[in-house]
Amino acid sequence: MKVFELPQILSALDEDAALAAVGAAFRGFATGQAQLTAVGHLGFTDPPGDCHVKGARMAGEEVFVVKLASSFYRNPERGLSSSTGFMAVMSARTGEVLAILHDQGRLTDTRTAMAGVLAARCILRPGSRTLGIVGAGIQARLQADLIGRRLGLDEVLIWARDPSRATALASDIGARAVDLPELCARADLIVTATPSTEPLIGVEMIRSGARIVAVGADSPGKRELDPRILALGHVVVDSPAQCLDHGETGWAVRAGLIEPASLIELGALLTTPRAFGDSDTVVADLTGVAIQDLAIATSVWRRLQAGDAR
Repeated sequence: MKVFELPQILSALDEDAALAAVGAAFRGFATGQAQLTAVGHLGFTDPPGDCHVKGARMAGEEVFVVKLASSFYRNPERGLSSSTGFMAVMSARTGEVLAILHDQGRLTDTRTAMAGVLAARCILRPGSRTLGIVGAGIQARLQADLIGRRLGLDEVLIWARDPSRATALASDIGARAVDLPELCARADLIVTATPSTEPLIGVEMIRSGARIVAVGADSPGKRELDPRILALGHVVVDSPAQCLDHGETGWAVRAGLIEPASLIELGALLTTPRAFGDSDTVVADLTGVAIQDLAIATSVWRRLQAGDAR
């Protein structure tokens, strides 16, 4: 068994290859080729944080992956990253641990942002140029960077519950800090990336044809959107089961606002794209699926094995 530390992992992370692998994994998941463990969650209140344990294998693959990732939201006050964790790459033939990728949460953060890019590409209206980011943490920064670069959105607006953090992030990335109603009114695509347990965006803030990628609701109790927003149009989900259990979707279904049969699976949408009308509201609910961990970890591990890291 080999243990790879973060510098080695980052040197072996090819963004194009990993993004393609995550997309392929979603397509395989939608066609029943993936097997997932039950999602493990631990929640913490003092200080606030959570820990996720996930595992996945894909039919025909030589390895499977088990991941542990945690987020403690006050860590930056202590000079620490809010994210940490590792991924274990294991043999699908013998069960042996082949490698530990001590990524300190970076692979989880990156694959989450990559899912945001994939979902945004599926739902974005042609001609869009303004990206609105709700949040000011690690994921907010990654979503702003990846979506902005990959989809060519050249104006970025930032709002966060802590105005000083929104201003600092906006300054760092060449964006502009605004209030939330302005962000919702102006953004062609809204990405929510907070650990909120109460809705931040109300249905009255949403304009006709809004496109939203919601990544914050990744464990029970979290929510960022008024559930009535999901009833305005179409809902895309990374995993129907997970989104019903602990995503934005679950809040709307439990309130009787939408039906599970109406959900559009992201992997199916990647396989067979569809055109949404300009006035259609579309929400992509991303809870984080273990096949993303499998895809990015395998992509990195293969490059490390081949000695391609530079």
